[in-house]
Amino acid sequence: MADKSKTMYVCSECGYESAKWYGKCPGCGEWNTMTEEFREAVRGKITAPARMKAAAVPVPITEISTEDEARYYTGSKELDRVLGGGIVKGSLVLLGGDPGIGKSTILLQICSHLGKILKILYISGEESKRQLKLRAKRLGVDSENLFVMTETDVEIVSNQIQSEKPDLVMIDSIQTMNFKELSSSPGSVTQVRECTNILMRTSKALDIPCIIVGHVNKDGAIAGPKVLEHIVDAVLYFEGDKQMSYRILRAVKNRYGSTNEIGVFQMTDTGLTEVENPSLMLLSGRPKNVSGTCVACPMEGSRPILAEIQGLVTNSGYGNPRRMSTGFDYNRMSMLLAVLEKRCGFYFSSLDAYINVIGGLRLDEPATDLAVALALVSSLKDIVVPEDVLAFGEIGLTGEIRAVNRASQRVSEAARLGFTKCIMPYHNINGINLPEGVSMEIIGVRTIPDAVAALARK
Repeated sequence: MADKSKTMYVCSECGYESAKWYGKCPGCGEWNTMTEEFREAVRGKITAPARMKAAAVPVPITEISTEDEARYYTGSKELDRVLGGGIVKGSLVLLGGDPGIGKSTILLQICSHLGKILKILYISGEESKRQLKLRAKRLGVDSENLFVMTETDVEIVSNQIQSEKPDLVMIDSIQTMNFKELSSSPGSVTQVRECTNILMRTSKALDIPCIIVGHVNKDGAIAGPKVLEHIVDAVLYFEGDKQMSYRILRAVKNRYGSTNEIGVFQMTDTGLTEVENPSLMLLSGRPKNVSGTCVACPMEGSRPILAEIQGLVTNSGYGNPRRMSTGFDYNRMSMLLAVLEKRCGFYFSSLDAYINVIGGLRLDEPATDLAVALALVSSLKDIVVPEDVLAFGEIGLTGEIRAVNRASQRVSEAARLGFTKCIMPYHNINGINLPEGVSMEIIGVRTIPDAVAALARK
């Protein structure tokens, strides 16, 4: 009988498979991502629960009831907001982030709250039981309903889930799991994909929610094929610098809620604590009477958040001026510099320009354009933006300030934190409704020069 084992080359970024090696992946275009895998014919079949083997029968959508849909509240309002209201039964959640950013910590904190009413199975492939116990003791996690298991064989894990039937399963991490019928090493593209498939089928068949921890690669994406994100129901990312205490949890995909919400946490000696007022945190330590800084108000889901944007413009020591952006899209920054120079007469072509968003926040909303532009002009002309001034609005290629959504919520949040002047698009003025007893000077502008002139108003 012919030997069916063969060598395959699989892209570690997108999962593209080929019989020969390529320097550049034909699927995603990345260089040096094709890894060699020795693949053998599967010797056996994957076991599955009895409920999973039953034939599917189509039913009218009008007969499907959602009244009994239940969510498990994790005890963290920030995490529940990102999940869309809690953990849904039978859901598969992928939690990613840099090493040491707090993924395992938040899992144990979930166990501390849900362990009072639910049976939880925590499966670790990276730490021993003693190591888990020491960390749980430090975080104050002590529940009789929390069962710990150290195992890397995904078939054993699946069988244990079927026999124990816990209310919640946690896998830490998916890169350590392996399916013994595959000859590739744990953490490879094939292993990660097949192990996730087995856990997904087990979770859906038994209606048990499962949270999977995934490592990230050098680019910050979940390590493994992109198809991994299509298998799961929700993908959450922990963002932030390990050297800083603040962490931001963001949903990239969520079948049960919005992907625009974020959760803000602070890492302390006793674990992750919620930051209920992110605006106050992001504005703490703001310098006074210094040019090159302006406050914006982006919308993160349904919540307005005030963030400080700093700009620095200086003479260039090189033939080509440098452009650097942290927390703001680099291409959009280049566009704003071109608009400021072409339409408004502020020349940056021979100057270095830098943009930084304080607190590790990443701003993707066009409504922050006006604050970025004012920060750059403030640094260029050495004009101080008063500390009680807020600015938001989208900038077009002709230099006009375009209207944004939810302007009233942004102004109300700024007024609550003590801001007295708001520079905003002229077309948004009519929709502003301030709470009773709150006064704020609203300045509507049509162009960037109008916004710069508004800074000098007393």
